[in-house]
Amino acid sequence: MTADVVIVGNGVLGLSVAVETALRDPALRIAVVGPQARPGSASVAAGAMLNCFAEVTRRTGEHPAFRAKFALAREAARLWPGWLDRLAEAAGAGAVPVRHARGTLVVLGARTTADGAGSMRAIRAAAEEHGEPFQDVDPYDIGFLEAEAGEQPVDALYLANEGTVDARQLLAALDAAAAGRGVIRIADEATSLVTAEDSVTGVRLSSGTALPAGAVVLAAGAATGRLIGQLPPGMVQPMLSGAGVALETERVRGEAVPYVVRTPTLVGGCGLHAVPLGDGTEYVGATNNVSFDAPAGPRLGIVQALLSGCVAQLDRNIAFSAVRHWHHGMRPVTWDTFPLLGHGPLRGLYFATGTYRDGFHGSPAIARHLAGLLTGPLTGGAASKDDAHAANDPYAVFAPGRKPVETMTADDAVERFAEMAVHVAVERGMRLPHFLDAEPIAAACRQLARTCMEQLGVPVAPAPEILHAVSEAGAERIRQVAASLRALSRRD
Repeated sequence: MTADVVIVGNGVLGLSVAVETALRDPALRIAVVGPQARPGSASVAAGAMLNCFAEVTRRTGEHPAFRAKFALAREAARLWPGWLDRLAEAAGAGAVPVRHARGTLVVLGARTTADGAGSMRAIRAAAEEHGEPFQDVDPYDIGFLEAEAGEQPVDALYLANEGTVDARQLLAALDAAAAGRGVIRIADEATSLVTAEDSVTGVRLSSGTALPAGAVVLAAGAATGRLIGQLPPGMVQPMLSGAGVALETERVRGEAVPYVVRTPTLVGGCGLHAVPLGDGTEYVGATNNVSFDAPAGPRLGIVQALLSGCVAQLDRNIAFSAVRHWHHGMRPVTWDTFPLLGHGPLRGLYFATGTYRDGFHGSPAIARHLAGLLTGPLTGGAASKDDAHAANDPYAVFAPGRKPVETMTADDAVERFAEMAVHVAVERGMRLPHFLDAEPIAAACRQLARTCMEQLGVPVAPAPEILHAVSEAGAERIRQVAASLRALSRRD
């Protein structure tokens, strides 16, 4: 068969792009490629928090790329209610109800550092600036939470307009909407791109079959990294895997959370959260461990930290809950941690990936953006440099062929790595005698960060979690990634 559009990836982004594109142009022949079981999918494992302001940190306003990312999140928040209605309409008789719970309580635990307090201040400042309603909450009077002694929250705020959807229900709704709009499903894996000169003309499947297409969209999350790795060095920055583990539980003692309860986003991590799933069940998450290659499974020490943190900082009654299901998925993490959205560096190639922790929330806005590109004249025309930086493209900073966005100096990167290490140590219960402080630990971590930067040998200062991935990678993988980054840095 031949398709007008082939979308590689059947998670929330791939299916959202497919449905939005089919709604805009029903005449297009659209095929979605992806294994039916979705192994390692971040979408399947997601807590699916629809958080925009709750994700704000001290860095949100520091750089145009951070501001563009925040703007994307705000646009997605605006689109979500209508998007759920459109999915139900597209599915017709096959419509799947999607639970949409409103409300997010952000709590700051007693065991924190200046980073956590800074994030809480930044959330309030952003909400005030943009007119987003929020309510300060007495951290000592949250009736349904019972943190362990000495771990009670010291600050809390409630965002009425933010909340969650059920990730598994939403995927089912997207499946039904895609079927209702005639999207072709291919239960296989795309193993390579089919190219001709400077154009992508289709994909090759694991079965050996070639699937010709007028346009190819890479939306396979962390698995997109394998296809990026087949492109010539310097075309697209490397993709890493951000492993996340969470679990579904059933309440045995205490009251299930009535809405999302979470800690603020901290340097190098995603914080803790409990998400209501209905009927006394909750989603408890989540971890974040970035590595060059996807791990075989969740690490015991990281799982231990997740469980002890949720029990201590959120609600000690969670310790009595019955485990119903474990989730483990891979987030797509670019070298600069920003998404790859829009036209790729080859004609006919498009990207909707690299969204790190924000793909689920951002999916309606990302789908709208990609569908706008795909429903133009499908001449295979991806894009000139002028197209990628067009004034009417709000996401030009996320162009897939860009050099990595630099938001800090090398010295800043080293300091942030040390800050991350100290925060993790404090959160895990580090207690020092009165005549010591955390400076010796920070100094050792600064030296480790400098060593990692020297191993890379490239003038690109990475985020602390990326530096941590470097610290755990083998020498050969570091050389491969460094070669790709050097090729990117030489681009005009």
